[in-house]
Amino acid sequence: MITEEALPTYLTMFNTNDAIRDETGGSTSPWAVWSRSWAAEENRHGDLLNKYLYLCGRVDMKQIEKTIQYLIGFGMDTGLEGSPYLGFIYASFQEKATAISHSNAAKQAKKHGDTNLAKICGIISSDERRHEEAYTKITNKLFDVDPDTTMLAVADMMRKNITMPASMMFDGKDRKLFHHFSCVSQRMGLYTGSDYADMLEFFIARWNVDKVTYGLSGEGRKAQDYVCNLVPKLRKLAVWAQARAKASPPVPFSWIFDGLV
Repeated sequence: MITEEALPTYLTMFNTNDAIRDETGGSTSPWAVWSRSWAAEENRHGDLLNKYLYLCGRVDMKQIEKTIQYLIGFGMDTGLEGSPYLGFIYASFQEKATAISHSNAAKQAKKHGDTNLAKICGIISSDERRHEEAYTKITNKLFDVDPDTTMLAVADMMRKNITMPASMMFDGKDRKLFHHFSCVSQRMGLYTGSDYADMLEFFIARWNVDKVTYGLSGEGRKAQDYVCNLVPKLRKLAVWAQARAKASPPVPFSWIFDGLV
């Protein structure tokens, strides 16, 4: 929910990209219309989850609101450098990751008897799948018209790693908050290192990364080899990350009245 609430950061981030920015905030260009509608849907996700958590009465909303305030204030460090190529690739991965995590949250909620939360997370996951499809198709088109730059951009993003939007979150107490949250997410199976490897494997196939044979420079071919050989390495890292998460001691989260997770 905190990630979904960190608007307008995401729309601002996209509007820093060359050639696709909404210069006036009211542009009628196809990209501007899409990006504003996309941001509005993401905002609704945050509102819905925020209201659910408020009404459930089991979390400290003051601490949650503090975390949202800090996160928006700190901004994001995604390494996109104003490049629409990097931006669309990042969004493809990010939307797929959120679709996976919300879907897994829905399954967990249903398993434990919370049908309302299961329905909420399922609906949001469905929205994220549509967003994923849009950005994935845009990246497919980039490979069609400019395979070399797009290949270099994919390799660049994978070298940097796809940083989660909430990686800089802070609740005023825990300086390692995102790390601790990630360990819990990994242990619960909401979003794991294996999911990250699966996503790269999916996009390699969807974008035909391994089949691009034209329009690549020498650097582009090196980038292609790097990306196509990365999945096995990520799977090994995923095993290590899972073991580390399981070995991590429980930590207090201020969001849940200092309850241990």
